[in-house]
Amino acid sequence: MDILRISTAGSVDDGKSTLIGRLLYETKSITKDKIEALEIASKRKGLDFLDLSLLTDGLIAEREQGITIDVANIYFSTPTRKYIIADTPGHFEYTRNMVTGSSNSQVAMILIDARKGVLEQTHRHFYIASLLRIPNVVVCVNKMDLVGYDKATFDNIVTNFGEIANQLKFEGQNVSFIPISSLYGQNITAKSDKMGWYKGNALLEVLNGIDFKSIIEKKPSRFPVQYVIRPKTEEYHDFRGYAGKIASGEFNVGDKVTVLPSGTNSVISTIEKFEKPMQKAIAGESVVIQLADNVDISRGDMIVLANNEPAQSKDITAQVCWMDSNALNTGKMLTIQHGINDAKAKVISVSNVVNMENLAIDKEANCLKLNGIGQVSLKVSRPLFTDKFNENRANG
Repeated sequence: MDILRISTAGSVDDGKSTLIGRLLYETKSITKDKIEALEIASKRKGLDFLDLSLLTDGLIAEREQGITIDVANIYFSTPTRKYIIADTPGHFEYTRNMVTGSSNSQVAMILIDARKGVLEQTHRHFYIASLLRIPNVVVCVNKMDLVGYDKATFDNIVTNFGEIANQLKFEGQNVSFIPISSLYGQNITAKSDKMGWYKGNALLEVLNGIDFKSIIEKKPSRFPVQYVIRPKTEEYHDFRGYAGKIASGEFNVGDKVTVLPSGTNSVISTIEKFEKPMQKAIAGESVVIQLADNVDISRGDMIVLANNEPAQSKDITAQVCWMDSNALNTGKMLTIQHGINDAKAKVISVSNVVNMENLAIDKEANCLKLNGIGQVSLKVSRPLFTDKFNENRANG
C-alpha cells in the first residue's frame, strides 16, 4: 500500500492540531480508550466537545501553551493509502523544525485562519514548501464556521495567496484550496452541506487522489550504494552485490550503467529484493544490484544510467535555511552532508537573504541568522555528484 508523507504548516492557533485530530477521529484511527481519555480531558478543560488537538500536542509545554513546538509523526490510513503526517510548528522561532519535518514530504498542507487571512508566516510556509520542491500544496482555509461559511472571505484568501504563488510556485507544483472547519468536521472527510458554493472535493478525497509515485519515477535514475555484499561462504564465494535504496528513477536488468565517481561502465546483470529476483526496481525500493563486471565500488559511490550522469563539482550554490544560533558568515568551515557522503566545505559568500514579510531579496546582507533563508556559495573539499534540486529533489 502506498505511503503518502504530509507536512503541516500554519500560524499559531490556526488549528493544525485540531485538523490532524479530526482526520484521526474520522478515519477511526483512534482506539476506544484514547477516545475515553479525550472525553475526560476535554471535560476537565470545561469544554462541551472533544478537544481533538489533545491527540497531537504531546509535550507538556504544548498543552500548556496551546501551540506546537516539536515535530511529531502521526499515522493513519484509509482503505487505499497509508499516511504519515509531520505535524510541524508554525511559530517563527521553530522554522528549522518546520524545514526538517517537511524535507521528505510529498504534500504540504498549509492552514490559514479564515478570520486573519494571509499572514507573514503564510509567506514563510509556502516559501519553504517551494524551496523544498514539495510537488503538492493543499491550502486549508480553516475556521470557516467563525466567518459564517462566507464564500467572499474564502475567495479573497485564494486571491491573496495566489499573488504569493505567482512569485514562488515552480513549474509542476500543484496548489489547491479547500474551505474547512476542523472543529466541526466540515469538508474534512466528506463534503460539507454548509458550503454548497464549494464545488471541489473534501480534504481526504484530495489527499487520496494525489499521484506522487510517477513524479519520482520519472526523475533521473540514481542508486547510492550503502553497502557492498561479499558473503564469506563457499556457495556464494563469487557474489558481489551492491545494496541500497533507489533514490529516484528506475533500473532494469540489462541497463547500461555508469559508476561514480570512477566513471566505469557496466551492465546490470541481476536485481534482487529480499533474495527474490526482479526485472525492474523503482524509486523508494531497497534492493541489491549485481553488475556484469567486477567493478571497484565502495559505500557512498553511485550507480546511474549511462549517458545520464549528474554534475560533479566542488563549487556549489544553494538556497539555505540556517538552523544554528550562531550566524553563518563568509569563511565559516562546515561539513556538508549529501545522501550517504559528507565532505568539508567553506562558505565563500552569502549572496542574499530573503525578507519573509514581503519576499523581497536583500542583496546587501552578508550573513544568515537563525531561521534565515538565503543564497550561499560553498567550496567543497571533494566533488559531489548532484542534480539541480528543482530537477531531482532526491539527489539535489
